Amino acid sequence: MRWMSAVLAAVLFTATACGAGSGADGGAGDAAPIGMGKFADLDFSATTLTGETFDGAELEGEPAVLWFWAPWCATCRAQSVNVSRLAEQYDGEVAVVGVGGLDSAAAIERVADQIPDVTHLVDPQGEVWRQFRVTAQSTYTVIAADGEIISEGYLDDGELNDLVAQLAG
Repeated sequence: MRWMSAVLAAVLFTATACGAGSGADGGAGDAAPIGMGKFADLDFSATTLTGETFDGAELEGEPAVLWFWAPWCATCRAQSVNVSRLAEQYDGEVAVVGVGGLDSAAAIERVADQIPDVTHLVDPQGEVWRQFRVTAQSTYTVIAADGEIISEGYLDDGELNDLVAQLAG
């Protein structure tokens, strides 16, 4: 039993000592975003909140943030204020696209109507989610202008803001 406690303590010490620091750039201050070495597959289409067809290829050549959210997700609703503000602030510099899923189209539309300045895709069947291998709501895929994915997963507001500012800079 003592050896298990010692092993657990060693594992916890190693895990905290090897942490990536704070922020999306691993705590490196104002460093440029580091790509993940993979590129976004923008070969998809979906329906927007307004009923128009959105072609993923429209994102080629410009930085973009894809925000995967669900209508019943409290974290997503809290993030919506910052996401909307970023979309307004960086309009014309960084595309901000919300991808609502994991619920009915009507539920997605009800929530998306309350999040201005963001292009919303209605994805009740999860097709775009599968395209980007998203398995949980409140996920961001941040894409550089050359198509390289520079971040994917959960980001807090500060981390997202820093990445978007770098993309726009």
